[in-house]
Amino acid sequence: MDWFAAHGDKPEALDRDAVLTNVSLYWFTNTAGPSARLYKEAASAWGAPPERSGVPTGVAVFRGDTAIRRLAEPWHAISHWSEFEAGGHFAAMEVPELLVGDVRTFFRDLR
Repeated sequence: MDWFAAHGDKPEALDRDAVLTNVSLYWFTNTAGPSARLYKEAASAWGAPPERSGVPTGVAVFRGDTAIRRLAEPWHAISHWSEFEAGGHFAAMEVPELLVGDVRTFFRDLR
């Protein structure tokens, strides 16, 4: 059974043109490697408890992202929390208007 069969329909954001455009941007700008550098640099610390951050943090939870609050709250100063019934892992491509509105709300509160 594939992932989509187990979790529902493929998001509209994952049409071929959108995926090719996204991948092309990484490929043509030679930024695929640097975008993954965080994973390489953080690998040595995996499993170690992170230090608590005092930086104001905003969290937008989209459909399908569960259990994030209990993982985020101990380590981050969460000042903005939103939950949406639409979207998913690819929220920026699936529901960009919701994501942009939420980011604007978060930063507006920090002014």
